[in-house]
Amino acid sequence: MHILFLTDNFPPEVNAPASRTYEHCKEWVALGHDVTVITCAPNFPKGQVFPGYKNKLHQKEFIDGILVIRVWSYITENAGFTKRILDYLSFMFSGLIAGLFVKKVNIIVGTSPQFFTVCATYLLSIFKRKPWVFELRDIWPESIRTVGAMGQSRTLDMLEKLELFLYRRATRIVPVTHSFKETLIGRGIDGEKINVVTNGVDLTRFASSEKSQDLLESLYLQGKFIAGYIGTHGLAHSLDTLLDAAKILKENHPEETIHILMLGDGANKDELISRAFRDGLENVTFVDSVSKSAVVKYWSLLDVSIIHLKKSPLFKTVIPSKLFECMGMGIPVAHGVLGESANIVEREKIGLVFEPENAQALVDTLLKLKNANNLLGSYKNNALEAAKCYDRKQLAKDMLEVLEPLASE
Repeated sequence: MHILFLTDNFPPEVNAPASRTYEHCKEWVALGHDVTVITCAPNFPKGQVFPGYKNKLHQKEFIDGILVIRVWSYITENAGFTKRILDYLSFMFSGLIAGLFVKKVNIIVGTSPQFFTVCATYLLSIFKRKPWVFELRDIWPESIRTVGAMGQSRTLDMLEKLELFLYRRATRIVPVTHSFKETLIGRGIDGEKINVVTNGVDLTRFASSEKSQDLLESLYLQGKFIAGYIGTHGLAHSLDTLLDAAKILKENHPEETIHILMLGDGANKDELISRAFRDGLENVTFVDSVSKSAVVKYWSLLDVSIIHLKKSPLFKTVIPSKLFECMGMGIPVAHGVLGESANIVEREKIGLVFEPENAQALVDTLLKLKNANNLLGSYKNNALEAAKCYDRKQLAKDMLEVLEPLASE
């Protein structure tokens, strides 16, 4: 079977869509299938092309047996609605054109969160007369409203009509949460064509390890209880809550030696760094994004992982992919997201859930985790055991079971 996969994020980018696509495609190749990925020059989230790459019309490379075709797109940082739409549209057209020249395709997959990539997937399915799959990673454009990037507008209303059109036209829809499936059924989409394949973790990469002493020394974090946030610093994540918590810890609990480590990039990072400097938050350390191979060393430093999203009904349907990486590393979680992901944390007994955007609740959670060693050890063991249920290898096979019958048809 030849799978054509369209995504605007792919390694060496290290965000969740890039990791999921790469890990699935790598497994499909290992199982004997041909996989072609159409993507753009790696640039997320700063909008700067990675070293060794150029934003060219067309370039090819092989990554672990995956044929990767990179096309030109309008590149911008992950901020600003209009510029991002231009980014999405340019990749849609470039990806569509490149896809027309990929031969002997059996099935086409397009991934969100934004669905302009999926528009190209749908059009390619018409030209090639092949089935296509909508991999749904986010309820977009509703998430734009949720983070406050854009209020009520005719533009968003039109985008939502296009969104529903694509759901109806897709041969299959593969959402990453059960809540997404329920949302789509509630909006009139046939539940029979929706197959949930959650996010997971590559257990060959993310595994329990000792703290890197060299890294601890370089960051001046020896002897600290480290609570870390690793991921995008964007509007949806409301990371001011973490700085509010750091301020409370500094002023009211200086003896606890709790230090907050924040690794990643995004639209809000510069503002967060400026605020931490203004408030004199010496108990917060910022680190820029690192490569996928290097990030495991930073995960190893954490005594607790903080997962946080803005308090919104929409985010009750989301499962942050870093939750599964925490499981693989055996890191207890301070979980500031309600809904389906909170249910996983409580069901698997891998951490504590706190109210999103409530800094005092986060402080209370961190203090409880730090000062209850037995609890922390129990959560660590539970996390390692739970990770086996979310092994990316098995999840890739689960998605393949969706694709193979469609391709044979």
